[in-house]
Amino acid sequence: MRTIETERLLLRPWRREDVEDLYAYAKNPNVGPNAGWKPHESLQESQDILQGWLNEDETKSCTWAIVPKETGHVSGSIALEEDGRRLHVPGCRSMGYVLAQEAWGKGYMTEAAQAVLSYGFQEMGLSLIAIDHYPHNQRSRRVIEKCGFHYEGLLRQGALLYDGTRQDLCCYSMTAEEFQSLQAI
Repeated sequence: MRTIETERLLLRPWRREDVEDLYAYAKNPNVGPNAGWKPHESLQESQDILQGWLNEDETKSCTWAIVPKETGHVSGSIALEEDGRRLHVPGCRSMGYVLAQEAWGKGYMTEAAQAVLSYGFQEMGLSLIAIDHYPHNQRSRRVIEKCGFHYEGLLRQGALLYDGTRQDLCCYSMTAEEFQSLQAI
């Protein structure tokens, strides 16, 4: 996994020294629940999550730290992971992301997602990238639509959250051919 540079962002592999930045946004109760995980309760919890990303098998998952060039601090993450619902589809990954609340509304996530789509289709040779969001997460929906994903439908009770509740998922995908068509525009 290489570093991806956009106009305003560096999407780079995580480093051990990023743990304080991770904890700073992951403890915010407005951030994690929108992505389906509980706010981090300690720096140790963030260290444990970070260690998992450092040990990732890139054939199954790639997780980048999102670093706005203007701050130099990690403000979120974006990943391409195995799509658990499409294990039978070769070259398929699922995109997921999270962004610190203070970075919301600046277009960073759309910029990061478009760069990761390009990386996934052009460098990894993926055939399909899927993504979903919870119905209440309209910020994520807007990012997904701006990137050109196609709505597949609502997967009722498709997610079991950290607190034991079930949540519907709004599901989208994009094929390599659809990505190429968007690039030709």
